[in-house]
Amino acid sequence: MSRLLAVFAAFSLVAVAVLYYAGLDTYHSLSPQGCRMSWMWPSYVLQTQFDHTWTPLARRYSLWLYREANRESNELHGAPVLFIPGNAGSSHQARSIASSAANQYYSSPYQVSQEFADKSYRGLDFFAVEFNEDLSAFHGPTIDSETTYAARAIDYILSLYPPHTSILVLGHSMGGVVATALLPNANISAIITMSSPHTLPPVRFDRRIDHIYAQNHKSLASDPTPILSLCGGATDLMIPSESCILSPTVLKFDSTLYRRTVFTSALEGCWTGVGHLAMVWCHQVRWRIARAALELAAVQTAEERALVMERWLRDGHILPPATFPRGTVRLGPGQYQRAPVNQHLLIRDPVGTETYALPLPPPEEGQTMAKFVLYASQGSVPPVAPHRPLPFRATIYVCDGDGELSCTPLDPTTLKLVPSPIPDSPFPVPDEGSDESDGVVLYEADVALNAGSHVAVTIENGDRHGWVFAGFAESELMNIDVGFTSLLLSYVDISLPSSIRVQVKLPIVPANALIVYRLTPRFDLESSCTSEAVLLPLLTHTSHLSETHYFPLAPNFARPILLHSHAAAPYILSDHPVGHTLTIHSTGECSVNEIQLTVDWWATIGRWGSRYGTAAACWAVGIVSVIMWDVFRSAGNSAPIPDVQEALIFFARKRLPLMVVGCYFVSLLPLRVGLWLGNGGNHYFAPLAMILLPITFGLVCVMWWLLRILLWPLQRALMLFGRQREDTALRRPRTAIMSMMLIFLVIFVLVPWQVAFLGCWLIHFYTCASSLASVASHTSAIGTEAVPLVAMPREGETSEETIDNARRPPTPRQQLLVQQTSAHLHLLLFMTWLLPLVAPVLAVWVRTLATAGLTTPFDGDHNFLYVAPFLILVEVLSGGDAGVYAKAFFGCDREERLSPKWGMAALAVVAFFTGPRTTYMVFEMASVAVGWAVMTRIVPAYWDAAS
Repeated sequence: MSRLLAVFAAFSLVAVAVLYYAGLDTYHSLSPQGCRMSWMWPSYVLQTQFDHTWTPLARRYSLWLYREANRESNELHGAPVLFIPGNAGSSHQARSIASSAANQYYSSPYQVSQEFADKSYRGLDFFAVEFNEDLSAFHGPTIDSETTYAARAIDYILSLYPPHTSILVLGHSMGGVVATALLPNANISAIITMSSPHTLPPVRFDRRIDHIYAQNHKSLASDPTPILSLCGGATDLMIPSESCILSPTVLKFDSTLYRRTVFTSALEGCWTGVGHLAMVWCHQVRWRIARAALELAAVQTAEERALVMERWLRDGHILPPATFPRGTVRLGPGQYQRAPVNQHLLIRDPVGTETYALPLPPPEEGQTMAKFVLYASQGSVPPVAPHRPLPFRATIYVCDGDGELSCTPLDPTTLKLVPSPIPDSPFPVPDEGSDESDGVVLYEADVALNAGSHVAVTIENGDRHGWVFAGFAESELMNIDVGFTSLLLSYVDISLPSSIRVQVKLPIVPANALIVYRLTPRFDLESSCTSEAVLLPLLTHTSHLSETHYFPLAPNFARPILLHSHAAAPYILSDHPVGHTLTIHSTGECSVNEIQLTVDWWATIGRWGSRYGTAAACWAVGIVSVIMWDVFRSAGNSAPIPDVQEALIFFARKRLPLMVVGCYFVSLLPLRVGLWLGNGGNHYFAPLAMILLPITFGLVCVMWWLLRILLWPLQRALMLFGRQREDTALRRPRTAIMSMMLIFLVIFVLVPWQVAFLGCWLIHFYTCASSLASVASHTSAIGTEAVPLVAMPREGETSEETIDNARRPPTPRQQLLVQQTSAHLHLLLFMTWLLPLVAPVLAVWVRTLATAGLTTPFDGDHNFLYVAPFLILVEVLSGGDAGVYAKAFFGCDREERLSPKWGMAALAVVAFFTGPRTTYMVFEMASVAVGWAVMTRIVPAYWDAAS
């Protein structure tokens, strides 16, 4: 075993372990989950009438109606809703949302809740399609089958209702992709997706997935159906949440269309990251989806549906429709209480109705505006309030005058619900999170600093519960030009003024999914940061219009404050690649006078593995292709075919250093985001390529040794029990052609080509073991020392010098066996790294067979041309004249205009540049490269030998 290769292998294994454990730690430290478990009393009714007369896929899938057994009967009684599960999902995942809808609509069995009885609401009939846990994320034709079935399911469901009935569609994960693929459909009222990768598929193992996403992007850009996408954020370890964002930059949809993205960390009443599977059962999410579904069934127009989703699934980035009274209100001197200038208003346990007037602070030099801030704990500032709020409500006016005030409603710039963390408890609370009735209404408005003006706050219906705090802060934000380099190498301290609201803008700091920052607050020692404070400092981190995170700032909150973003990410075009906004709200009792900012390397590393795993697999193919190119070059110069280990050592010494340096400069090129590592030439991420390449090469070394370990027992068994094939007689061409045509027919009709490739690999694995056994048996039979496999010739060294430098030149028979074995092993390593590109589709096929049987159509994977070159090559290399064909395959035909080695070079370019984004192209190029060599070298040699 080479020490150099061992170093790379060890480095690679350690790096993979670090990436894995850092990624797992994301769930606990970067964005911990605080979800309450949901409970239900499920009952499922199979829709037997939706059979093969509606769709032939009824033999493969099924449709179910959910019923809450302790609330509703099995008869249809409401508005239809269709739930579509995702990759390996189940129709039973609909139960959490359906149960919540039933329990909200019915207060007791068959008794409609008073909240809905007096309005034009109906209950919901929750239908769910059962896809038998199909692995749709890996296979475009499976998505097509699910879309076809779901479309017919909608037709069947609506046939059970009066004409012109519309249906709401909910989709989880890839179910959201299927839901979008149903468009255009005039019968779909709205679509709500949960953790669905809209802009970028999780993987691309066939061209059909690209076509589906292209069609979906057209629908998202033009179809009038309202669509809302819920994203779980960093807690979702199954899909990168940047692909969940309905981005106008990527999708190019018009602003008049309702396309909204809401991260659960910003979702009012939720305020926590939500895992991929937890998205359908997290109580804080499911009850809001259910409530939105109930109200969507009661409205008719797309505008009304958009307003419903904005009300129940909002994150505060968009202001709700104003419901303040318009016109002028006059307040006499006895109708309000005047607060002192520059004093804050704090009303604990408000009683009855009172109005308070706050004089505007005197303007400082150059200051013309002030920011008025109000916090209302568990009360309401119409139309925003927690669920089941306290009775009191606050209304805000801007007034002119001295004694008698003439007031008009003050329109807010911010009006949303923010969390109120529990002192001395983690946030979010594990397995609990926030109660939907908790929360503080945050109201902000810009006020012109006019002499004699006031801001009046009217508090109505106080019942001695809750509190209201109001005051003025500077309206201008602090622009801090912190460079990313300073955060990489050290940390930056930012001093903050003492205020009830401080906003800091970091305009040039990258907001990318690959980077995590650590923020450390420092408190004023003279301030009171105890649980007695009305509102402890609350940090709001915003890096994208759809993404907000909340962090409590107090000495007793032990969780590290890690700032992360999905505004920009690899392979996705972004309109917010830089810039963070940090806002700290408090009542001033506990004051933060400084924050320290730096890069958190452990969390940052945890973000790399999930985004570059596919890139590593494709780059491994690229590395093996370069090694194969070296083998073609060496054999083409009449040198022996080198041993795999020596070829790896040659690559490590000669190719890898140059490629590492080249990777850095390629990463600086302004390439399209779909190429290379998808960072568009951002120099901050150029070193990632220099790290990924050695890691990937180490994985190639590990795979080589693993293959040798797996080959050893079969090799020993063949030496002990097997018979070595000594005859070199060729099968007749007609027989070989007929056998190959039969295999092609089976692929075309029955099995996908990926299965045939797996069969090729298994046959060649056996061939390699047999070749190793032949070398060992022949060496033992003639009583010589073990024959060393031939080393890679050094630069400038001829093949004759290489042979002379060997410790004991092999006999012609030994040389033939060694060359044959080396060729077999090179091809085995090459085919092994192609296996991960076809294995997921194999899993889909096996899963489909297990659930639907042999009669299930498996369209789209029967092009035998993909695997034909490998079938032919494996066939000829497993015969008695394998050594001849191995030499022909890697050797050189002087009459060739263009050597097949350039096919390997083209494959390496595809694997490095386009493979991580379009994985299927790597195998297609590999098939072309091998087919080129087979057609120009193997086929002529075969016919010449046969004739």
